[in-house]
Amino acid sequence: MITIATAAPAYTGLEIFWFLVIAILWVGYFALEGFDFGVGMLLPVVGKTDLDRRVMVNTIGPVWDGNEVWLLVAGGATFAAFPNWYATLFSGFYLPLFLILAALIFRGVAFEYRSKRDLPKWHLAWDHAIFWGSLVPSLLWGVAFANILRGTPIGPHQTYLGSFFNLLNIYSLLGGVTTLLLFALHGSIFLSLKTTEDIKERAEATAKVLAPAATLALLAFLAWTYVNARNGHDVGIVPPFVPILAIAAVAVVGWLMREKLAGWAFIANAVAMVGLIATIFLNLYPRVMVSSISPAYNLTIGNTSSAPYTLKVMTIVALIFTPLVLVYQSWSYWVFRARVRRPAIGAVLPVAGPPATDDTPGTATPDATDAADAADAPNSAADPAAAPTGDGGAR
Repeated sequence: MITIATAAPAYTGLEIFWFLVIAILWVGYFALEGFDFGVGMLLPVVGKTDLDRRVMVNTIGPVWDGNEVWLLVAGGATFAAFPNWYATLFSGFYLPLFLILAALIFRGVAFEYRSKRDLPKWHLAWDHAIFWGSLVPSLLWGVAFANILRGTPIGPHQTYLGSFFNLLNIYSLLGGVTTLLLFALHGSIFLSLKTTEDIKERAEATAKVLAPAATLALLAFLAWTYVNARNGHDVGIVPPFVPILAIAAVAVVGWLMREKLAGWAFIANAVAMVGLIATIFLNLYPRVMVSSISPAYNLTIGNTSSAPYTLKVMTIVALIFTPLVLVYQSWSYWVFRARVRRPAIGAVLPVAGPPATDDTPGTATPDATDAADAADAPNSAADPAAAPTGDGGAR
């Protein structure tokens, strides 16, 4: 009898490269859009008045839409580099992804329409839209990634054979709670860095409460992930220090906040989210979706990828335009680095007249909406400390 040895499938460098790129894009999305979602979820907790909530929305006003670019690019890169992965993912996860998309749309509309009428009830209605538009994606992204890693009923021909209820299990819900708590914690730390007075104090107090809960959730999720991988005899290529670093990073956030080291706390929580996404993708590799029916039906970077020429062209385009996007986004964060203060938000900018000469700290500086409404007003963005801190429409 002749025995034929079968070698492990070989993956090309471009397939591995684009798997890594997509993982990095999700890392960037979680680390940046995470605090946007956190601020939105904390509107009813930290914002006690309409003006408080306007200040909170203005902290993320200049950057929230830029942060969503990471999601758009991650989705586009998946579609172009691994079309079969994209097809199976969006057919199997259709309802949760639809809910995420709907929430993001309502959230974006809320940011723009909140300032259209100067009525408290109008503002409150759009604040509710921002809250739910932030909470739903924060929960469902964790549910989605947990299911991708845990396994879903994928059969022959890369077809999803389950239903929406296959996605609702204790492990995936724990993943959703974990991302929700991490994002809320990220948002509270961000608010402590971007606001002043009692808003800053409430944000700090909220962060101290959320830190232990986020730590326990992340610990439980990563421990369960490790057990699942061991039981399935497929732990991927996860270095042990990656999940340990993630847990340790979020564990010190509470202490850093008590020591008034909010900047370091923000970095530590970002590291925790980087460790979470890295653990998921390294555990998956070389798979991109796990079949709960049979390992033979797993989706991998090899059986879902585009043609080599497509990957080559994508690589050239990415190497040209990615640095430009990073430079622009870094510049926008630098320009809008100043704290948002109540006097600056509540100011009324004259429609016309000579430039203001009052340089008293904390004096009224218009937000971006006020500046846009007063077409003849002087532009104060040349001074970064007094740069407009508006939200491009949200008030």
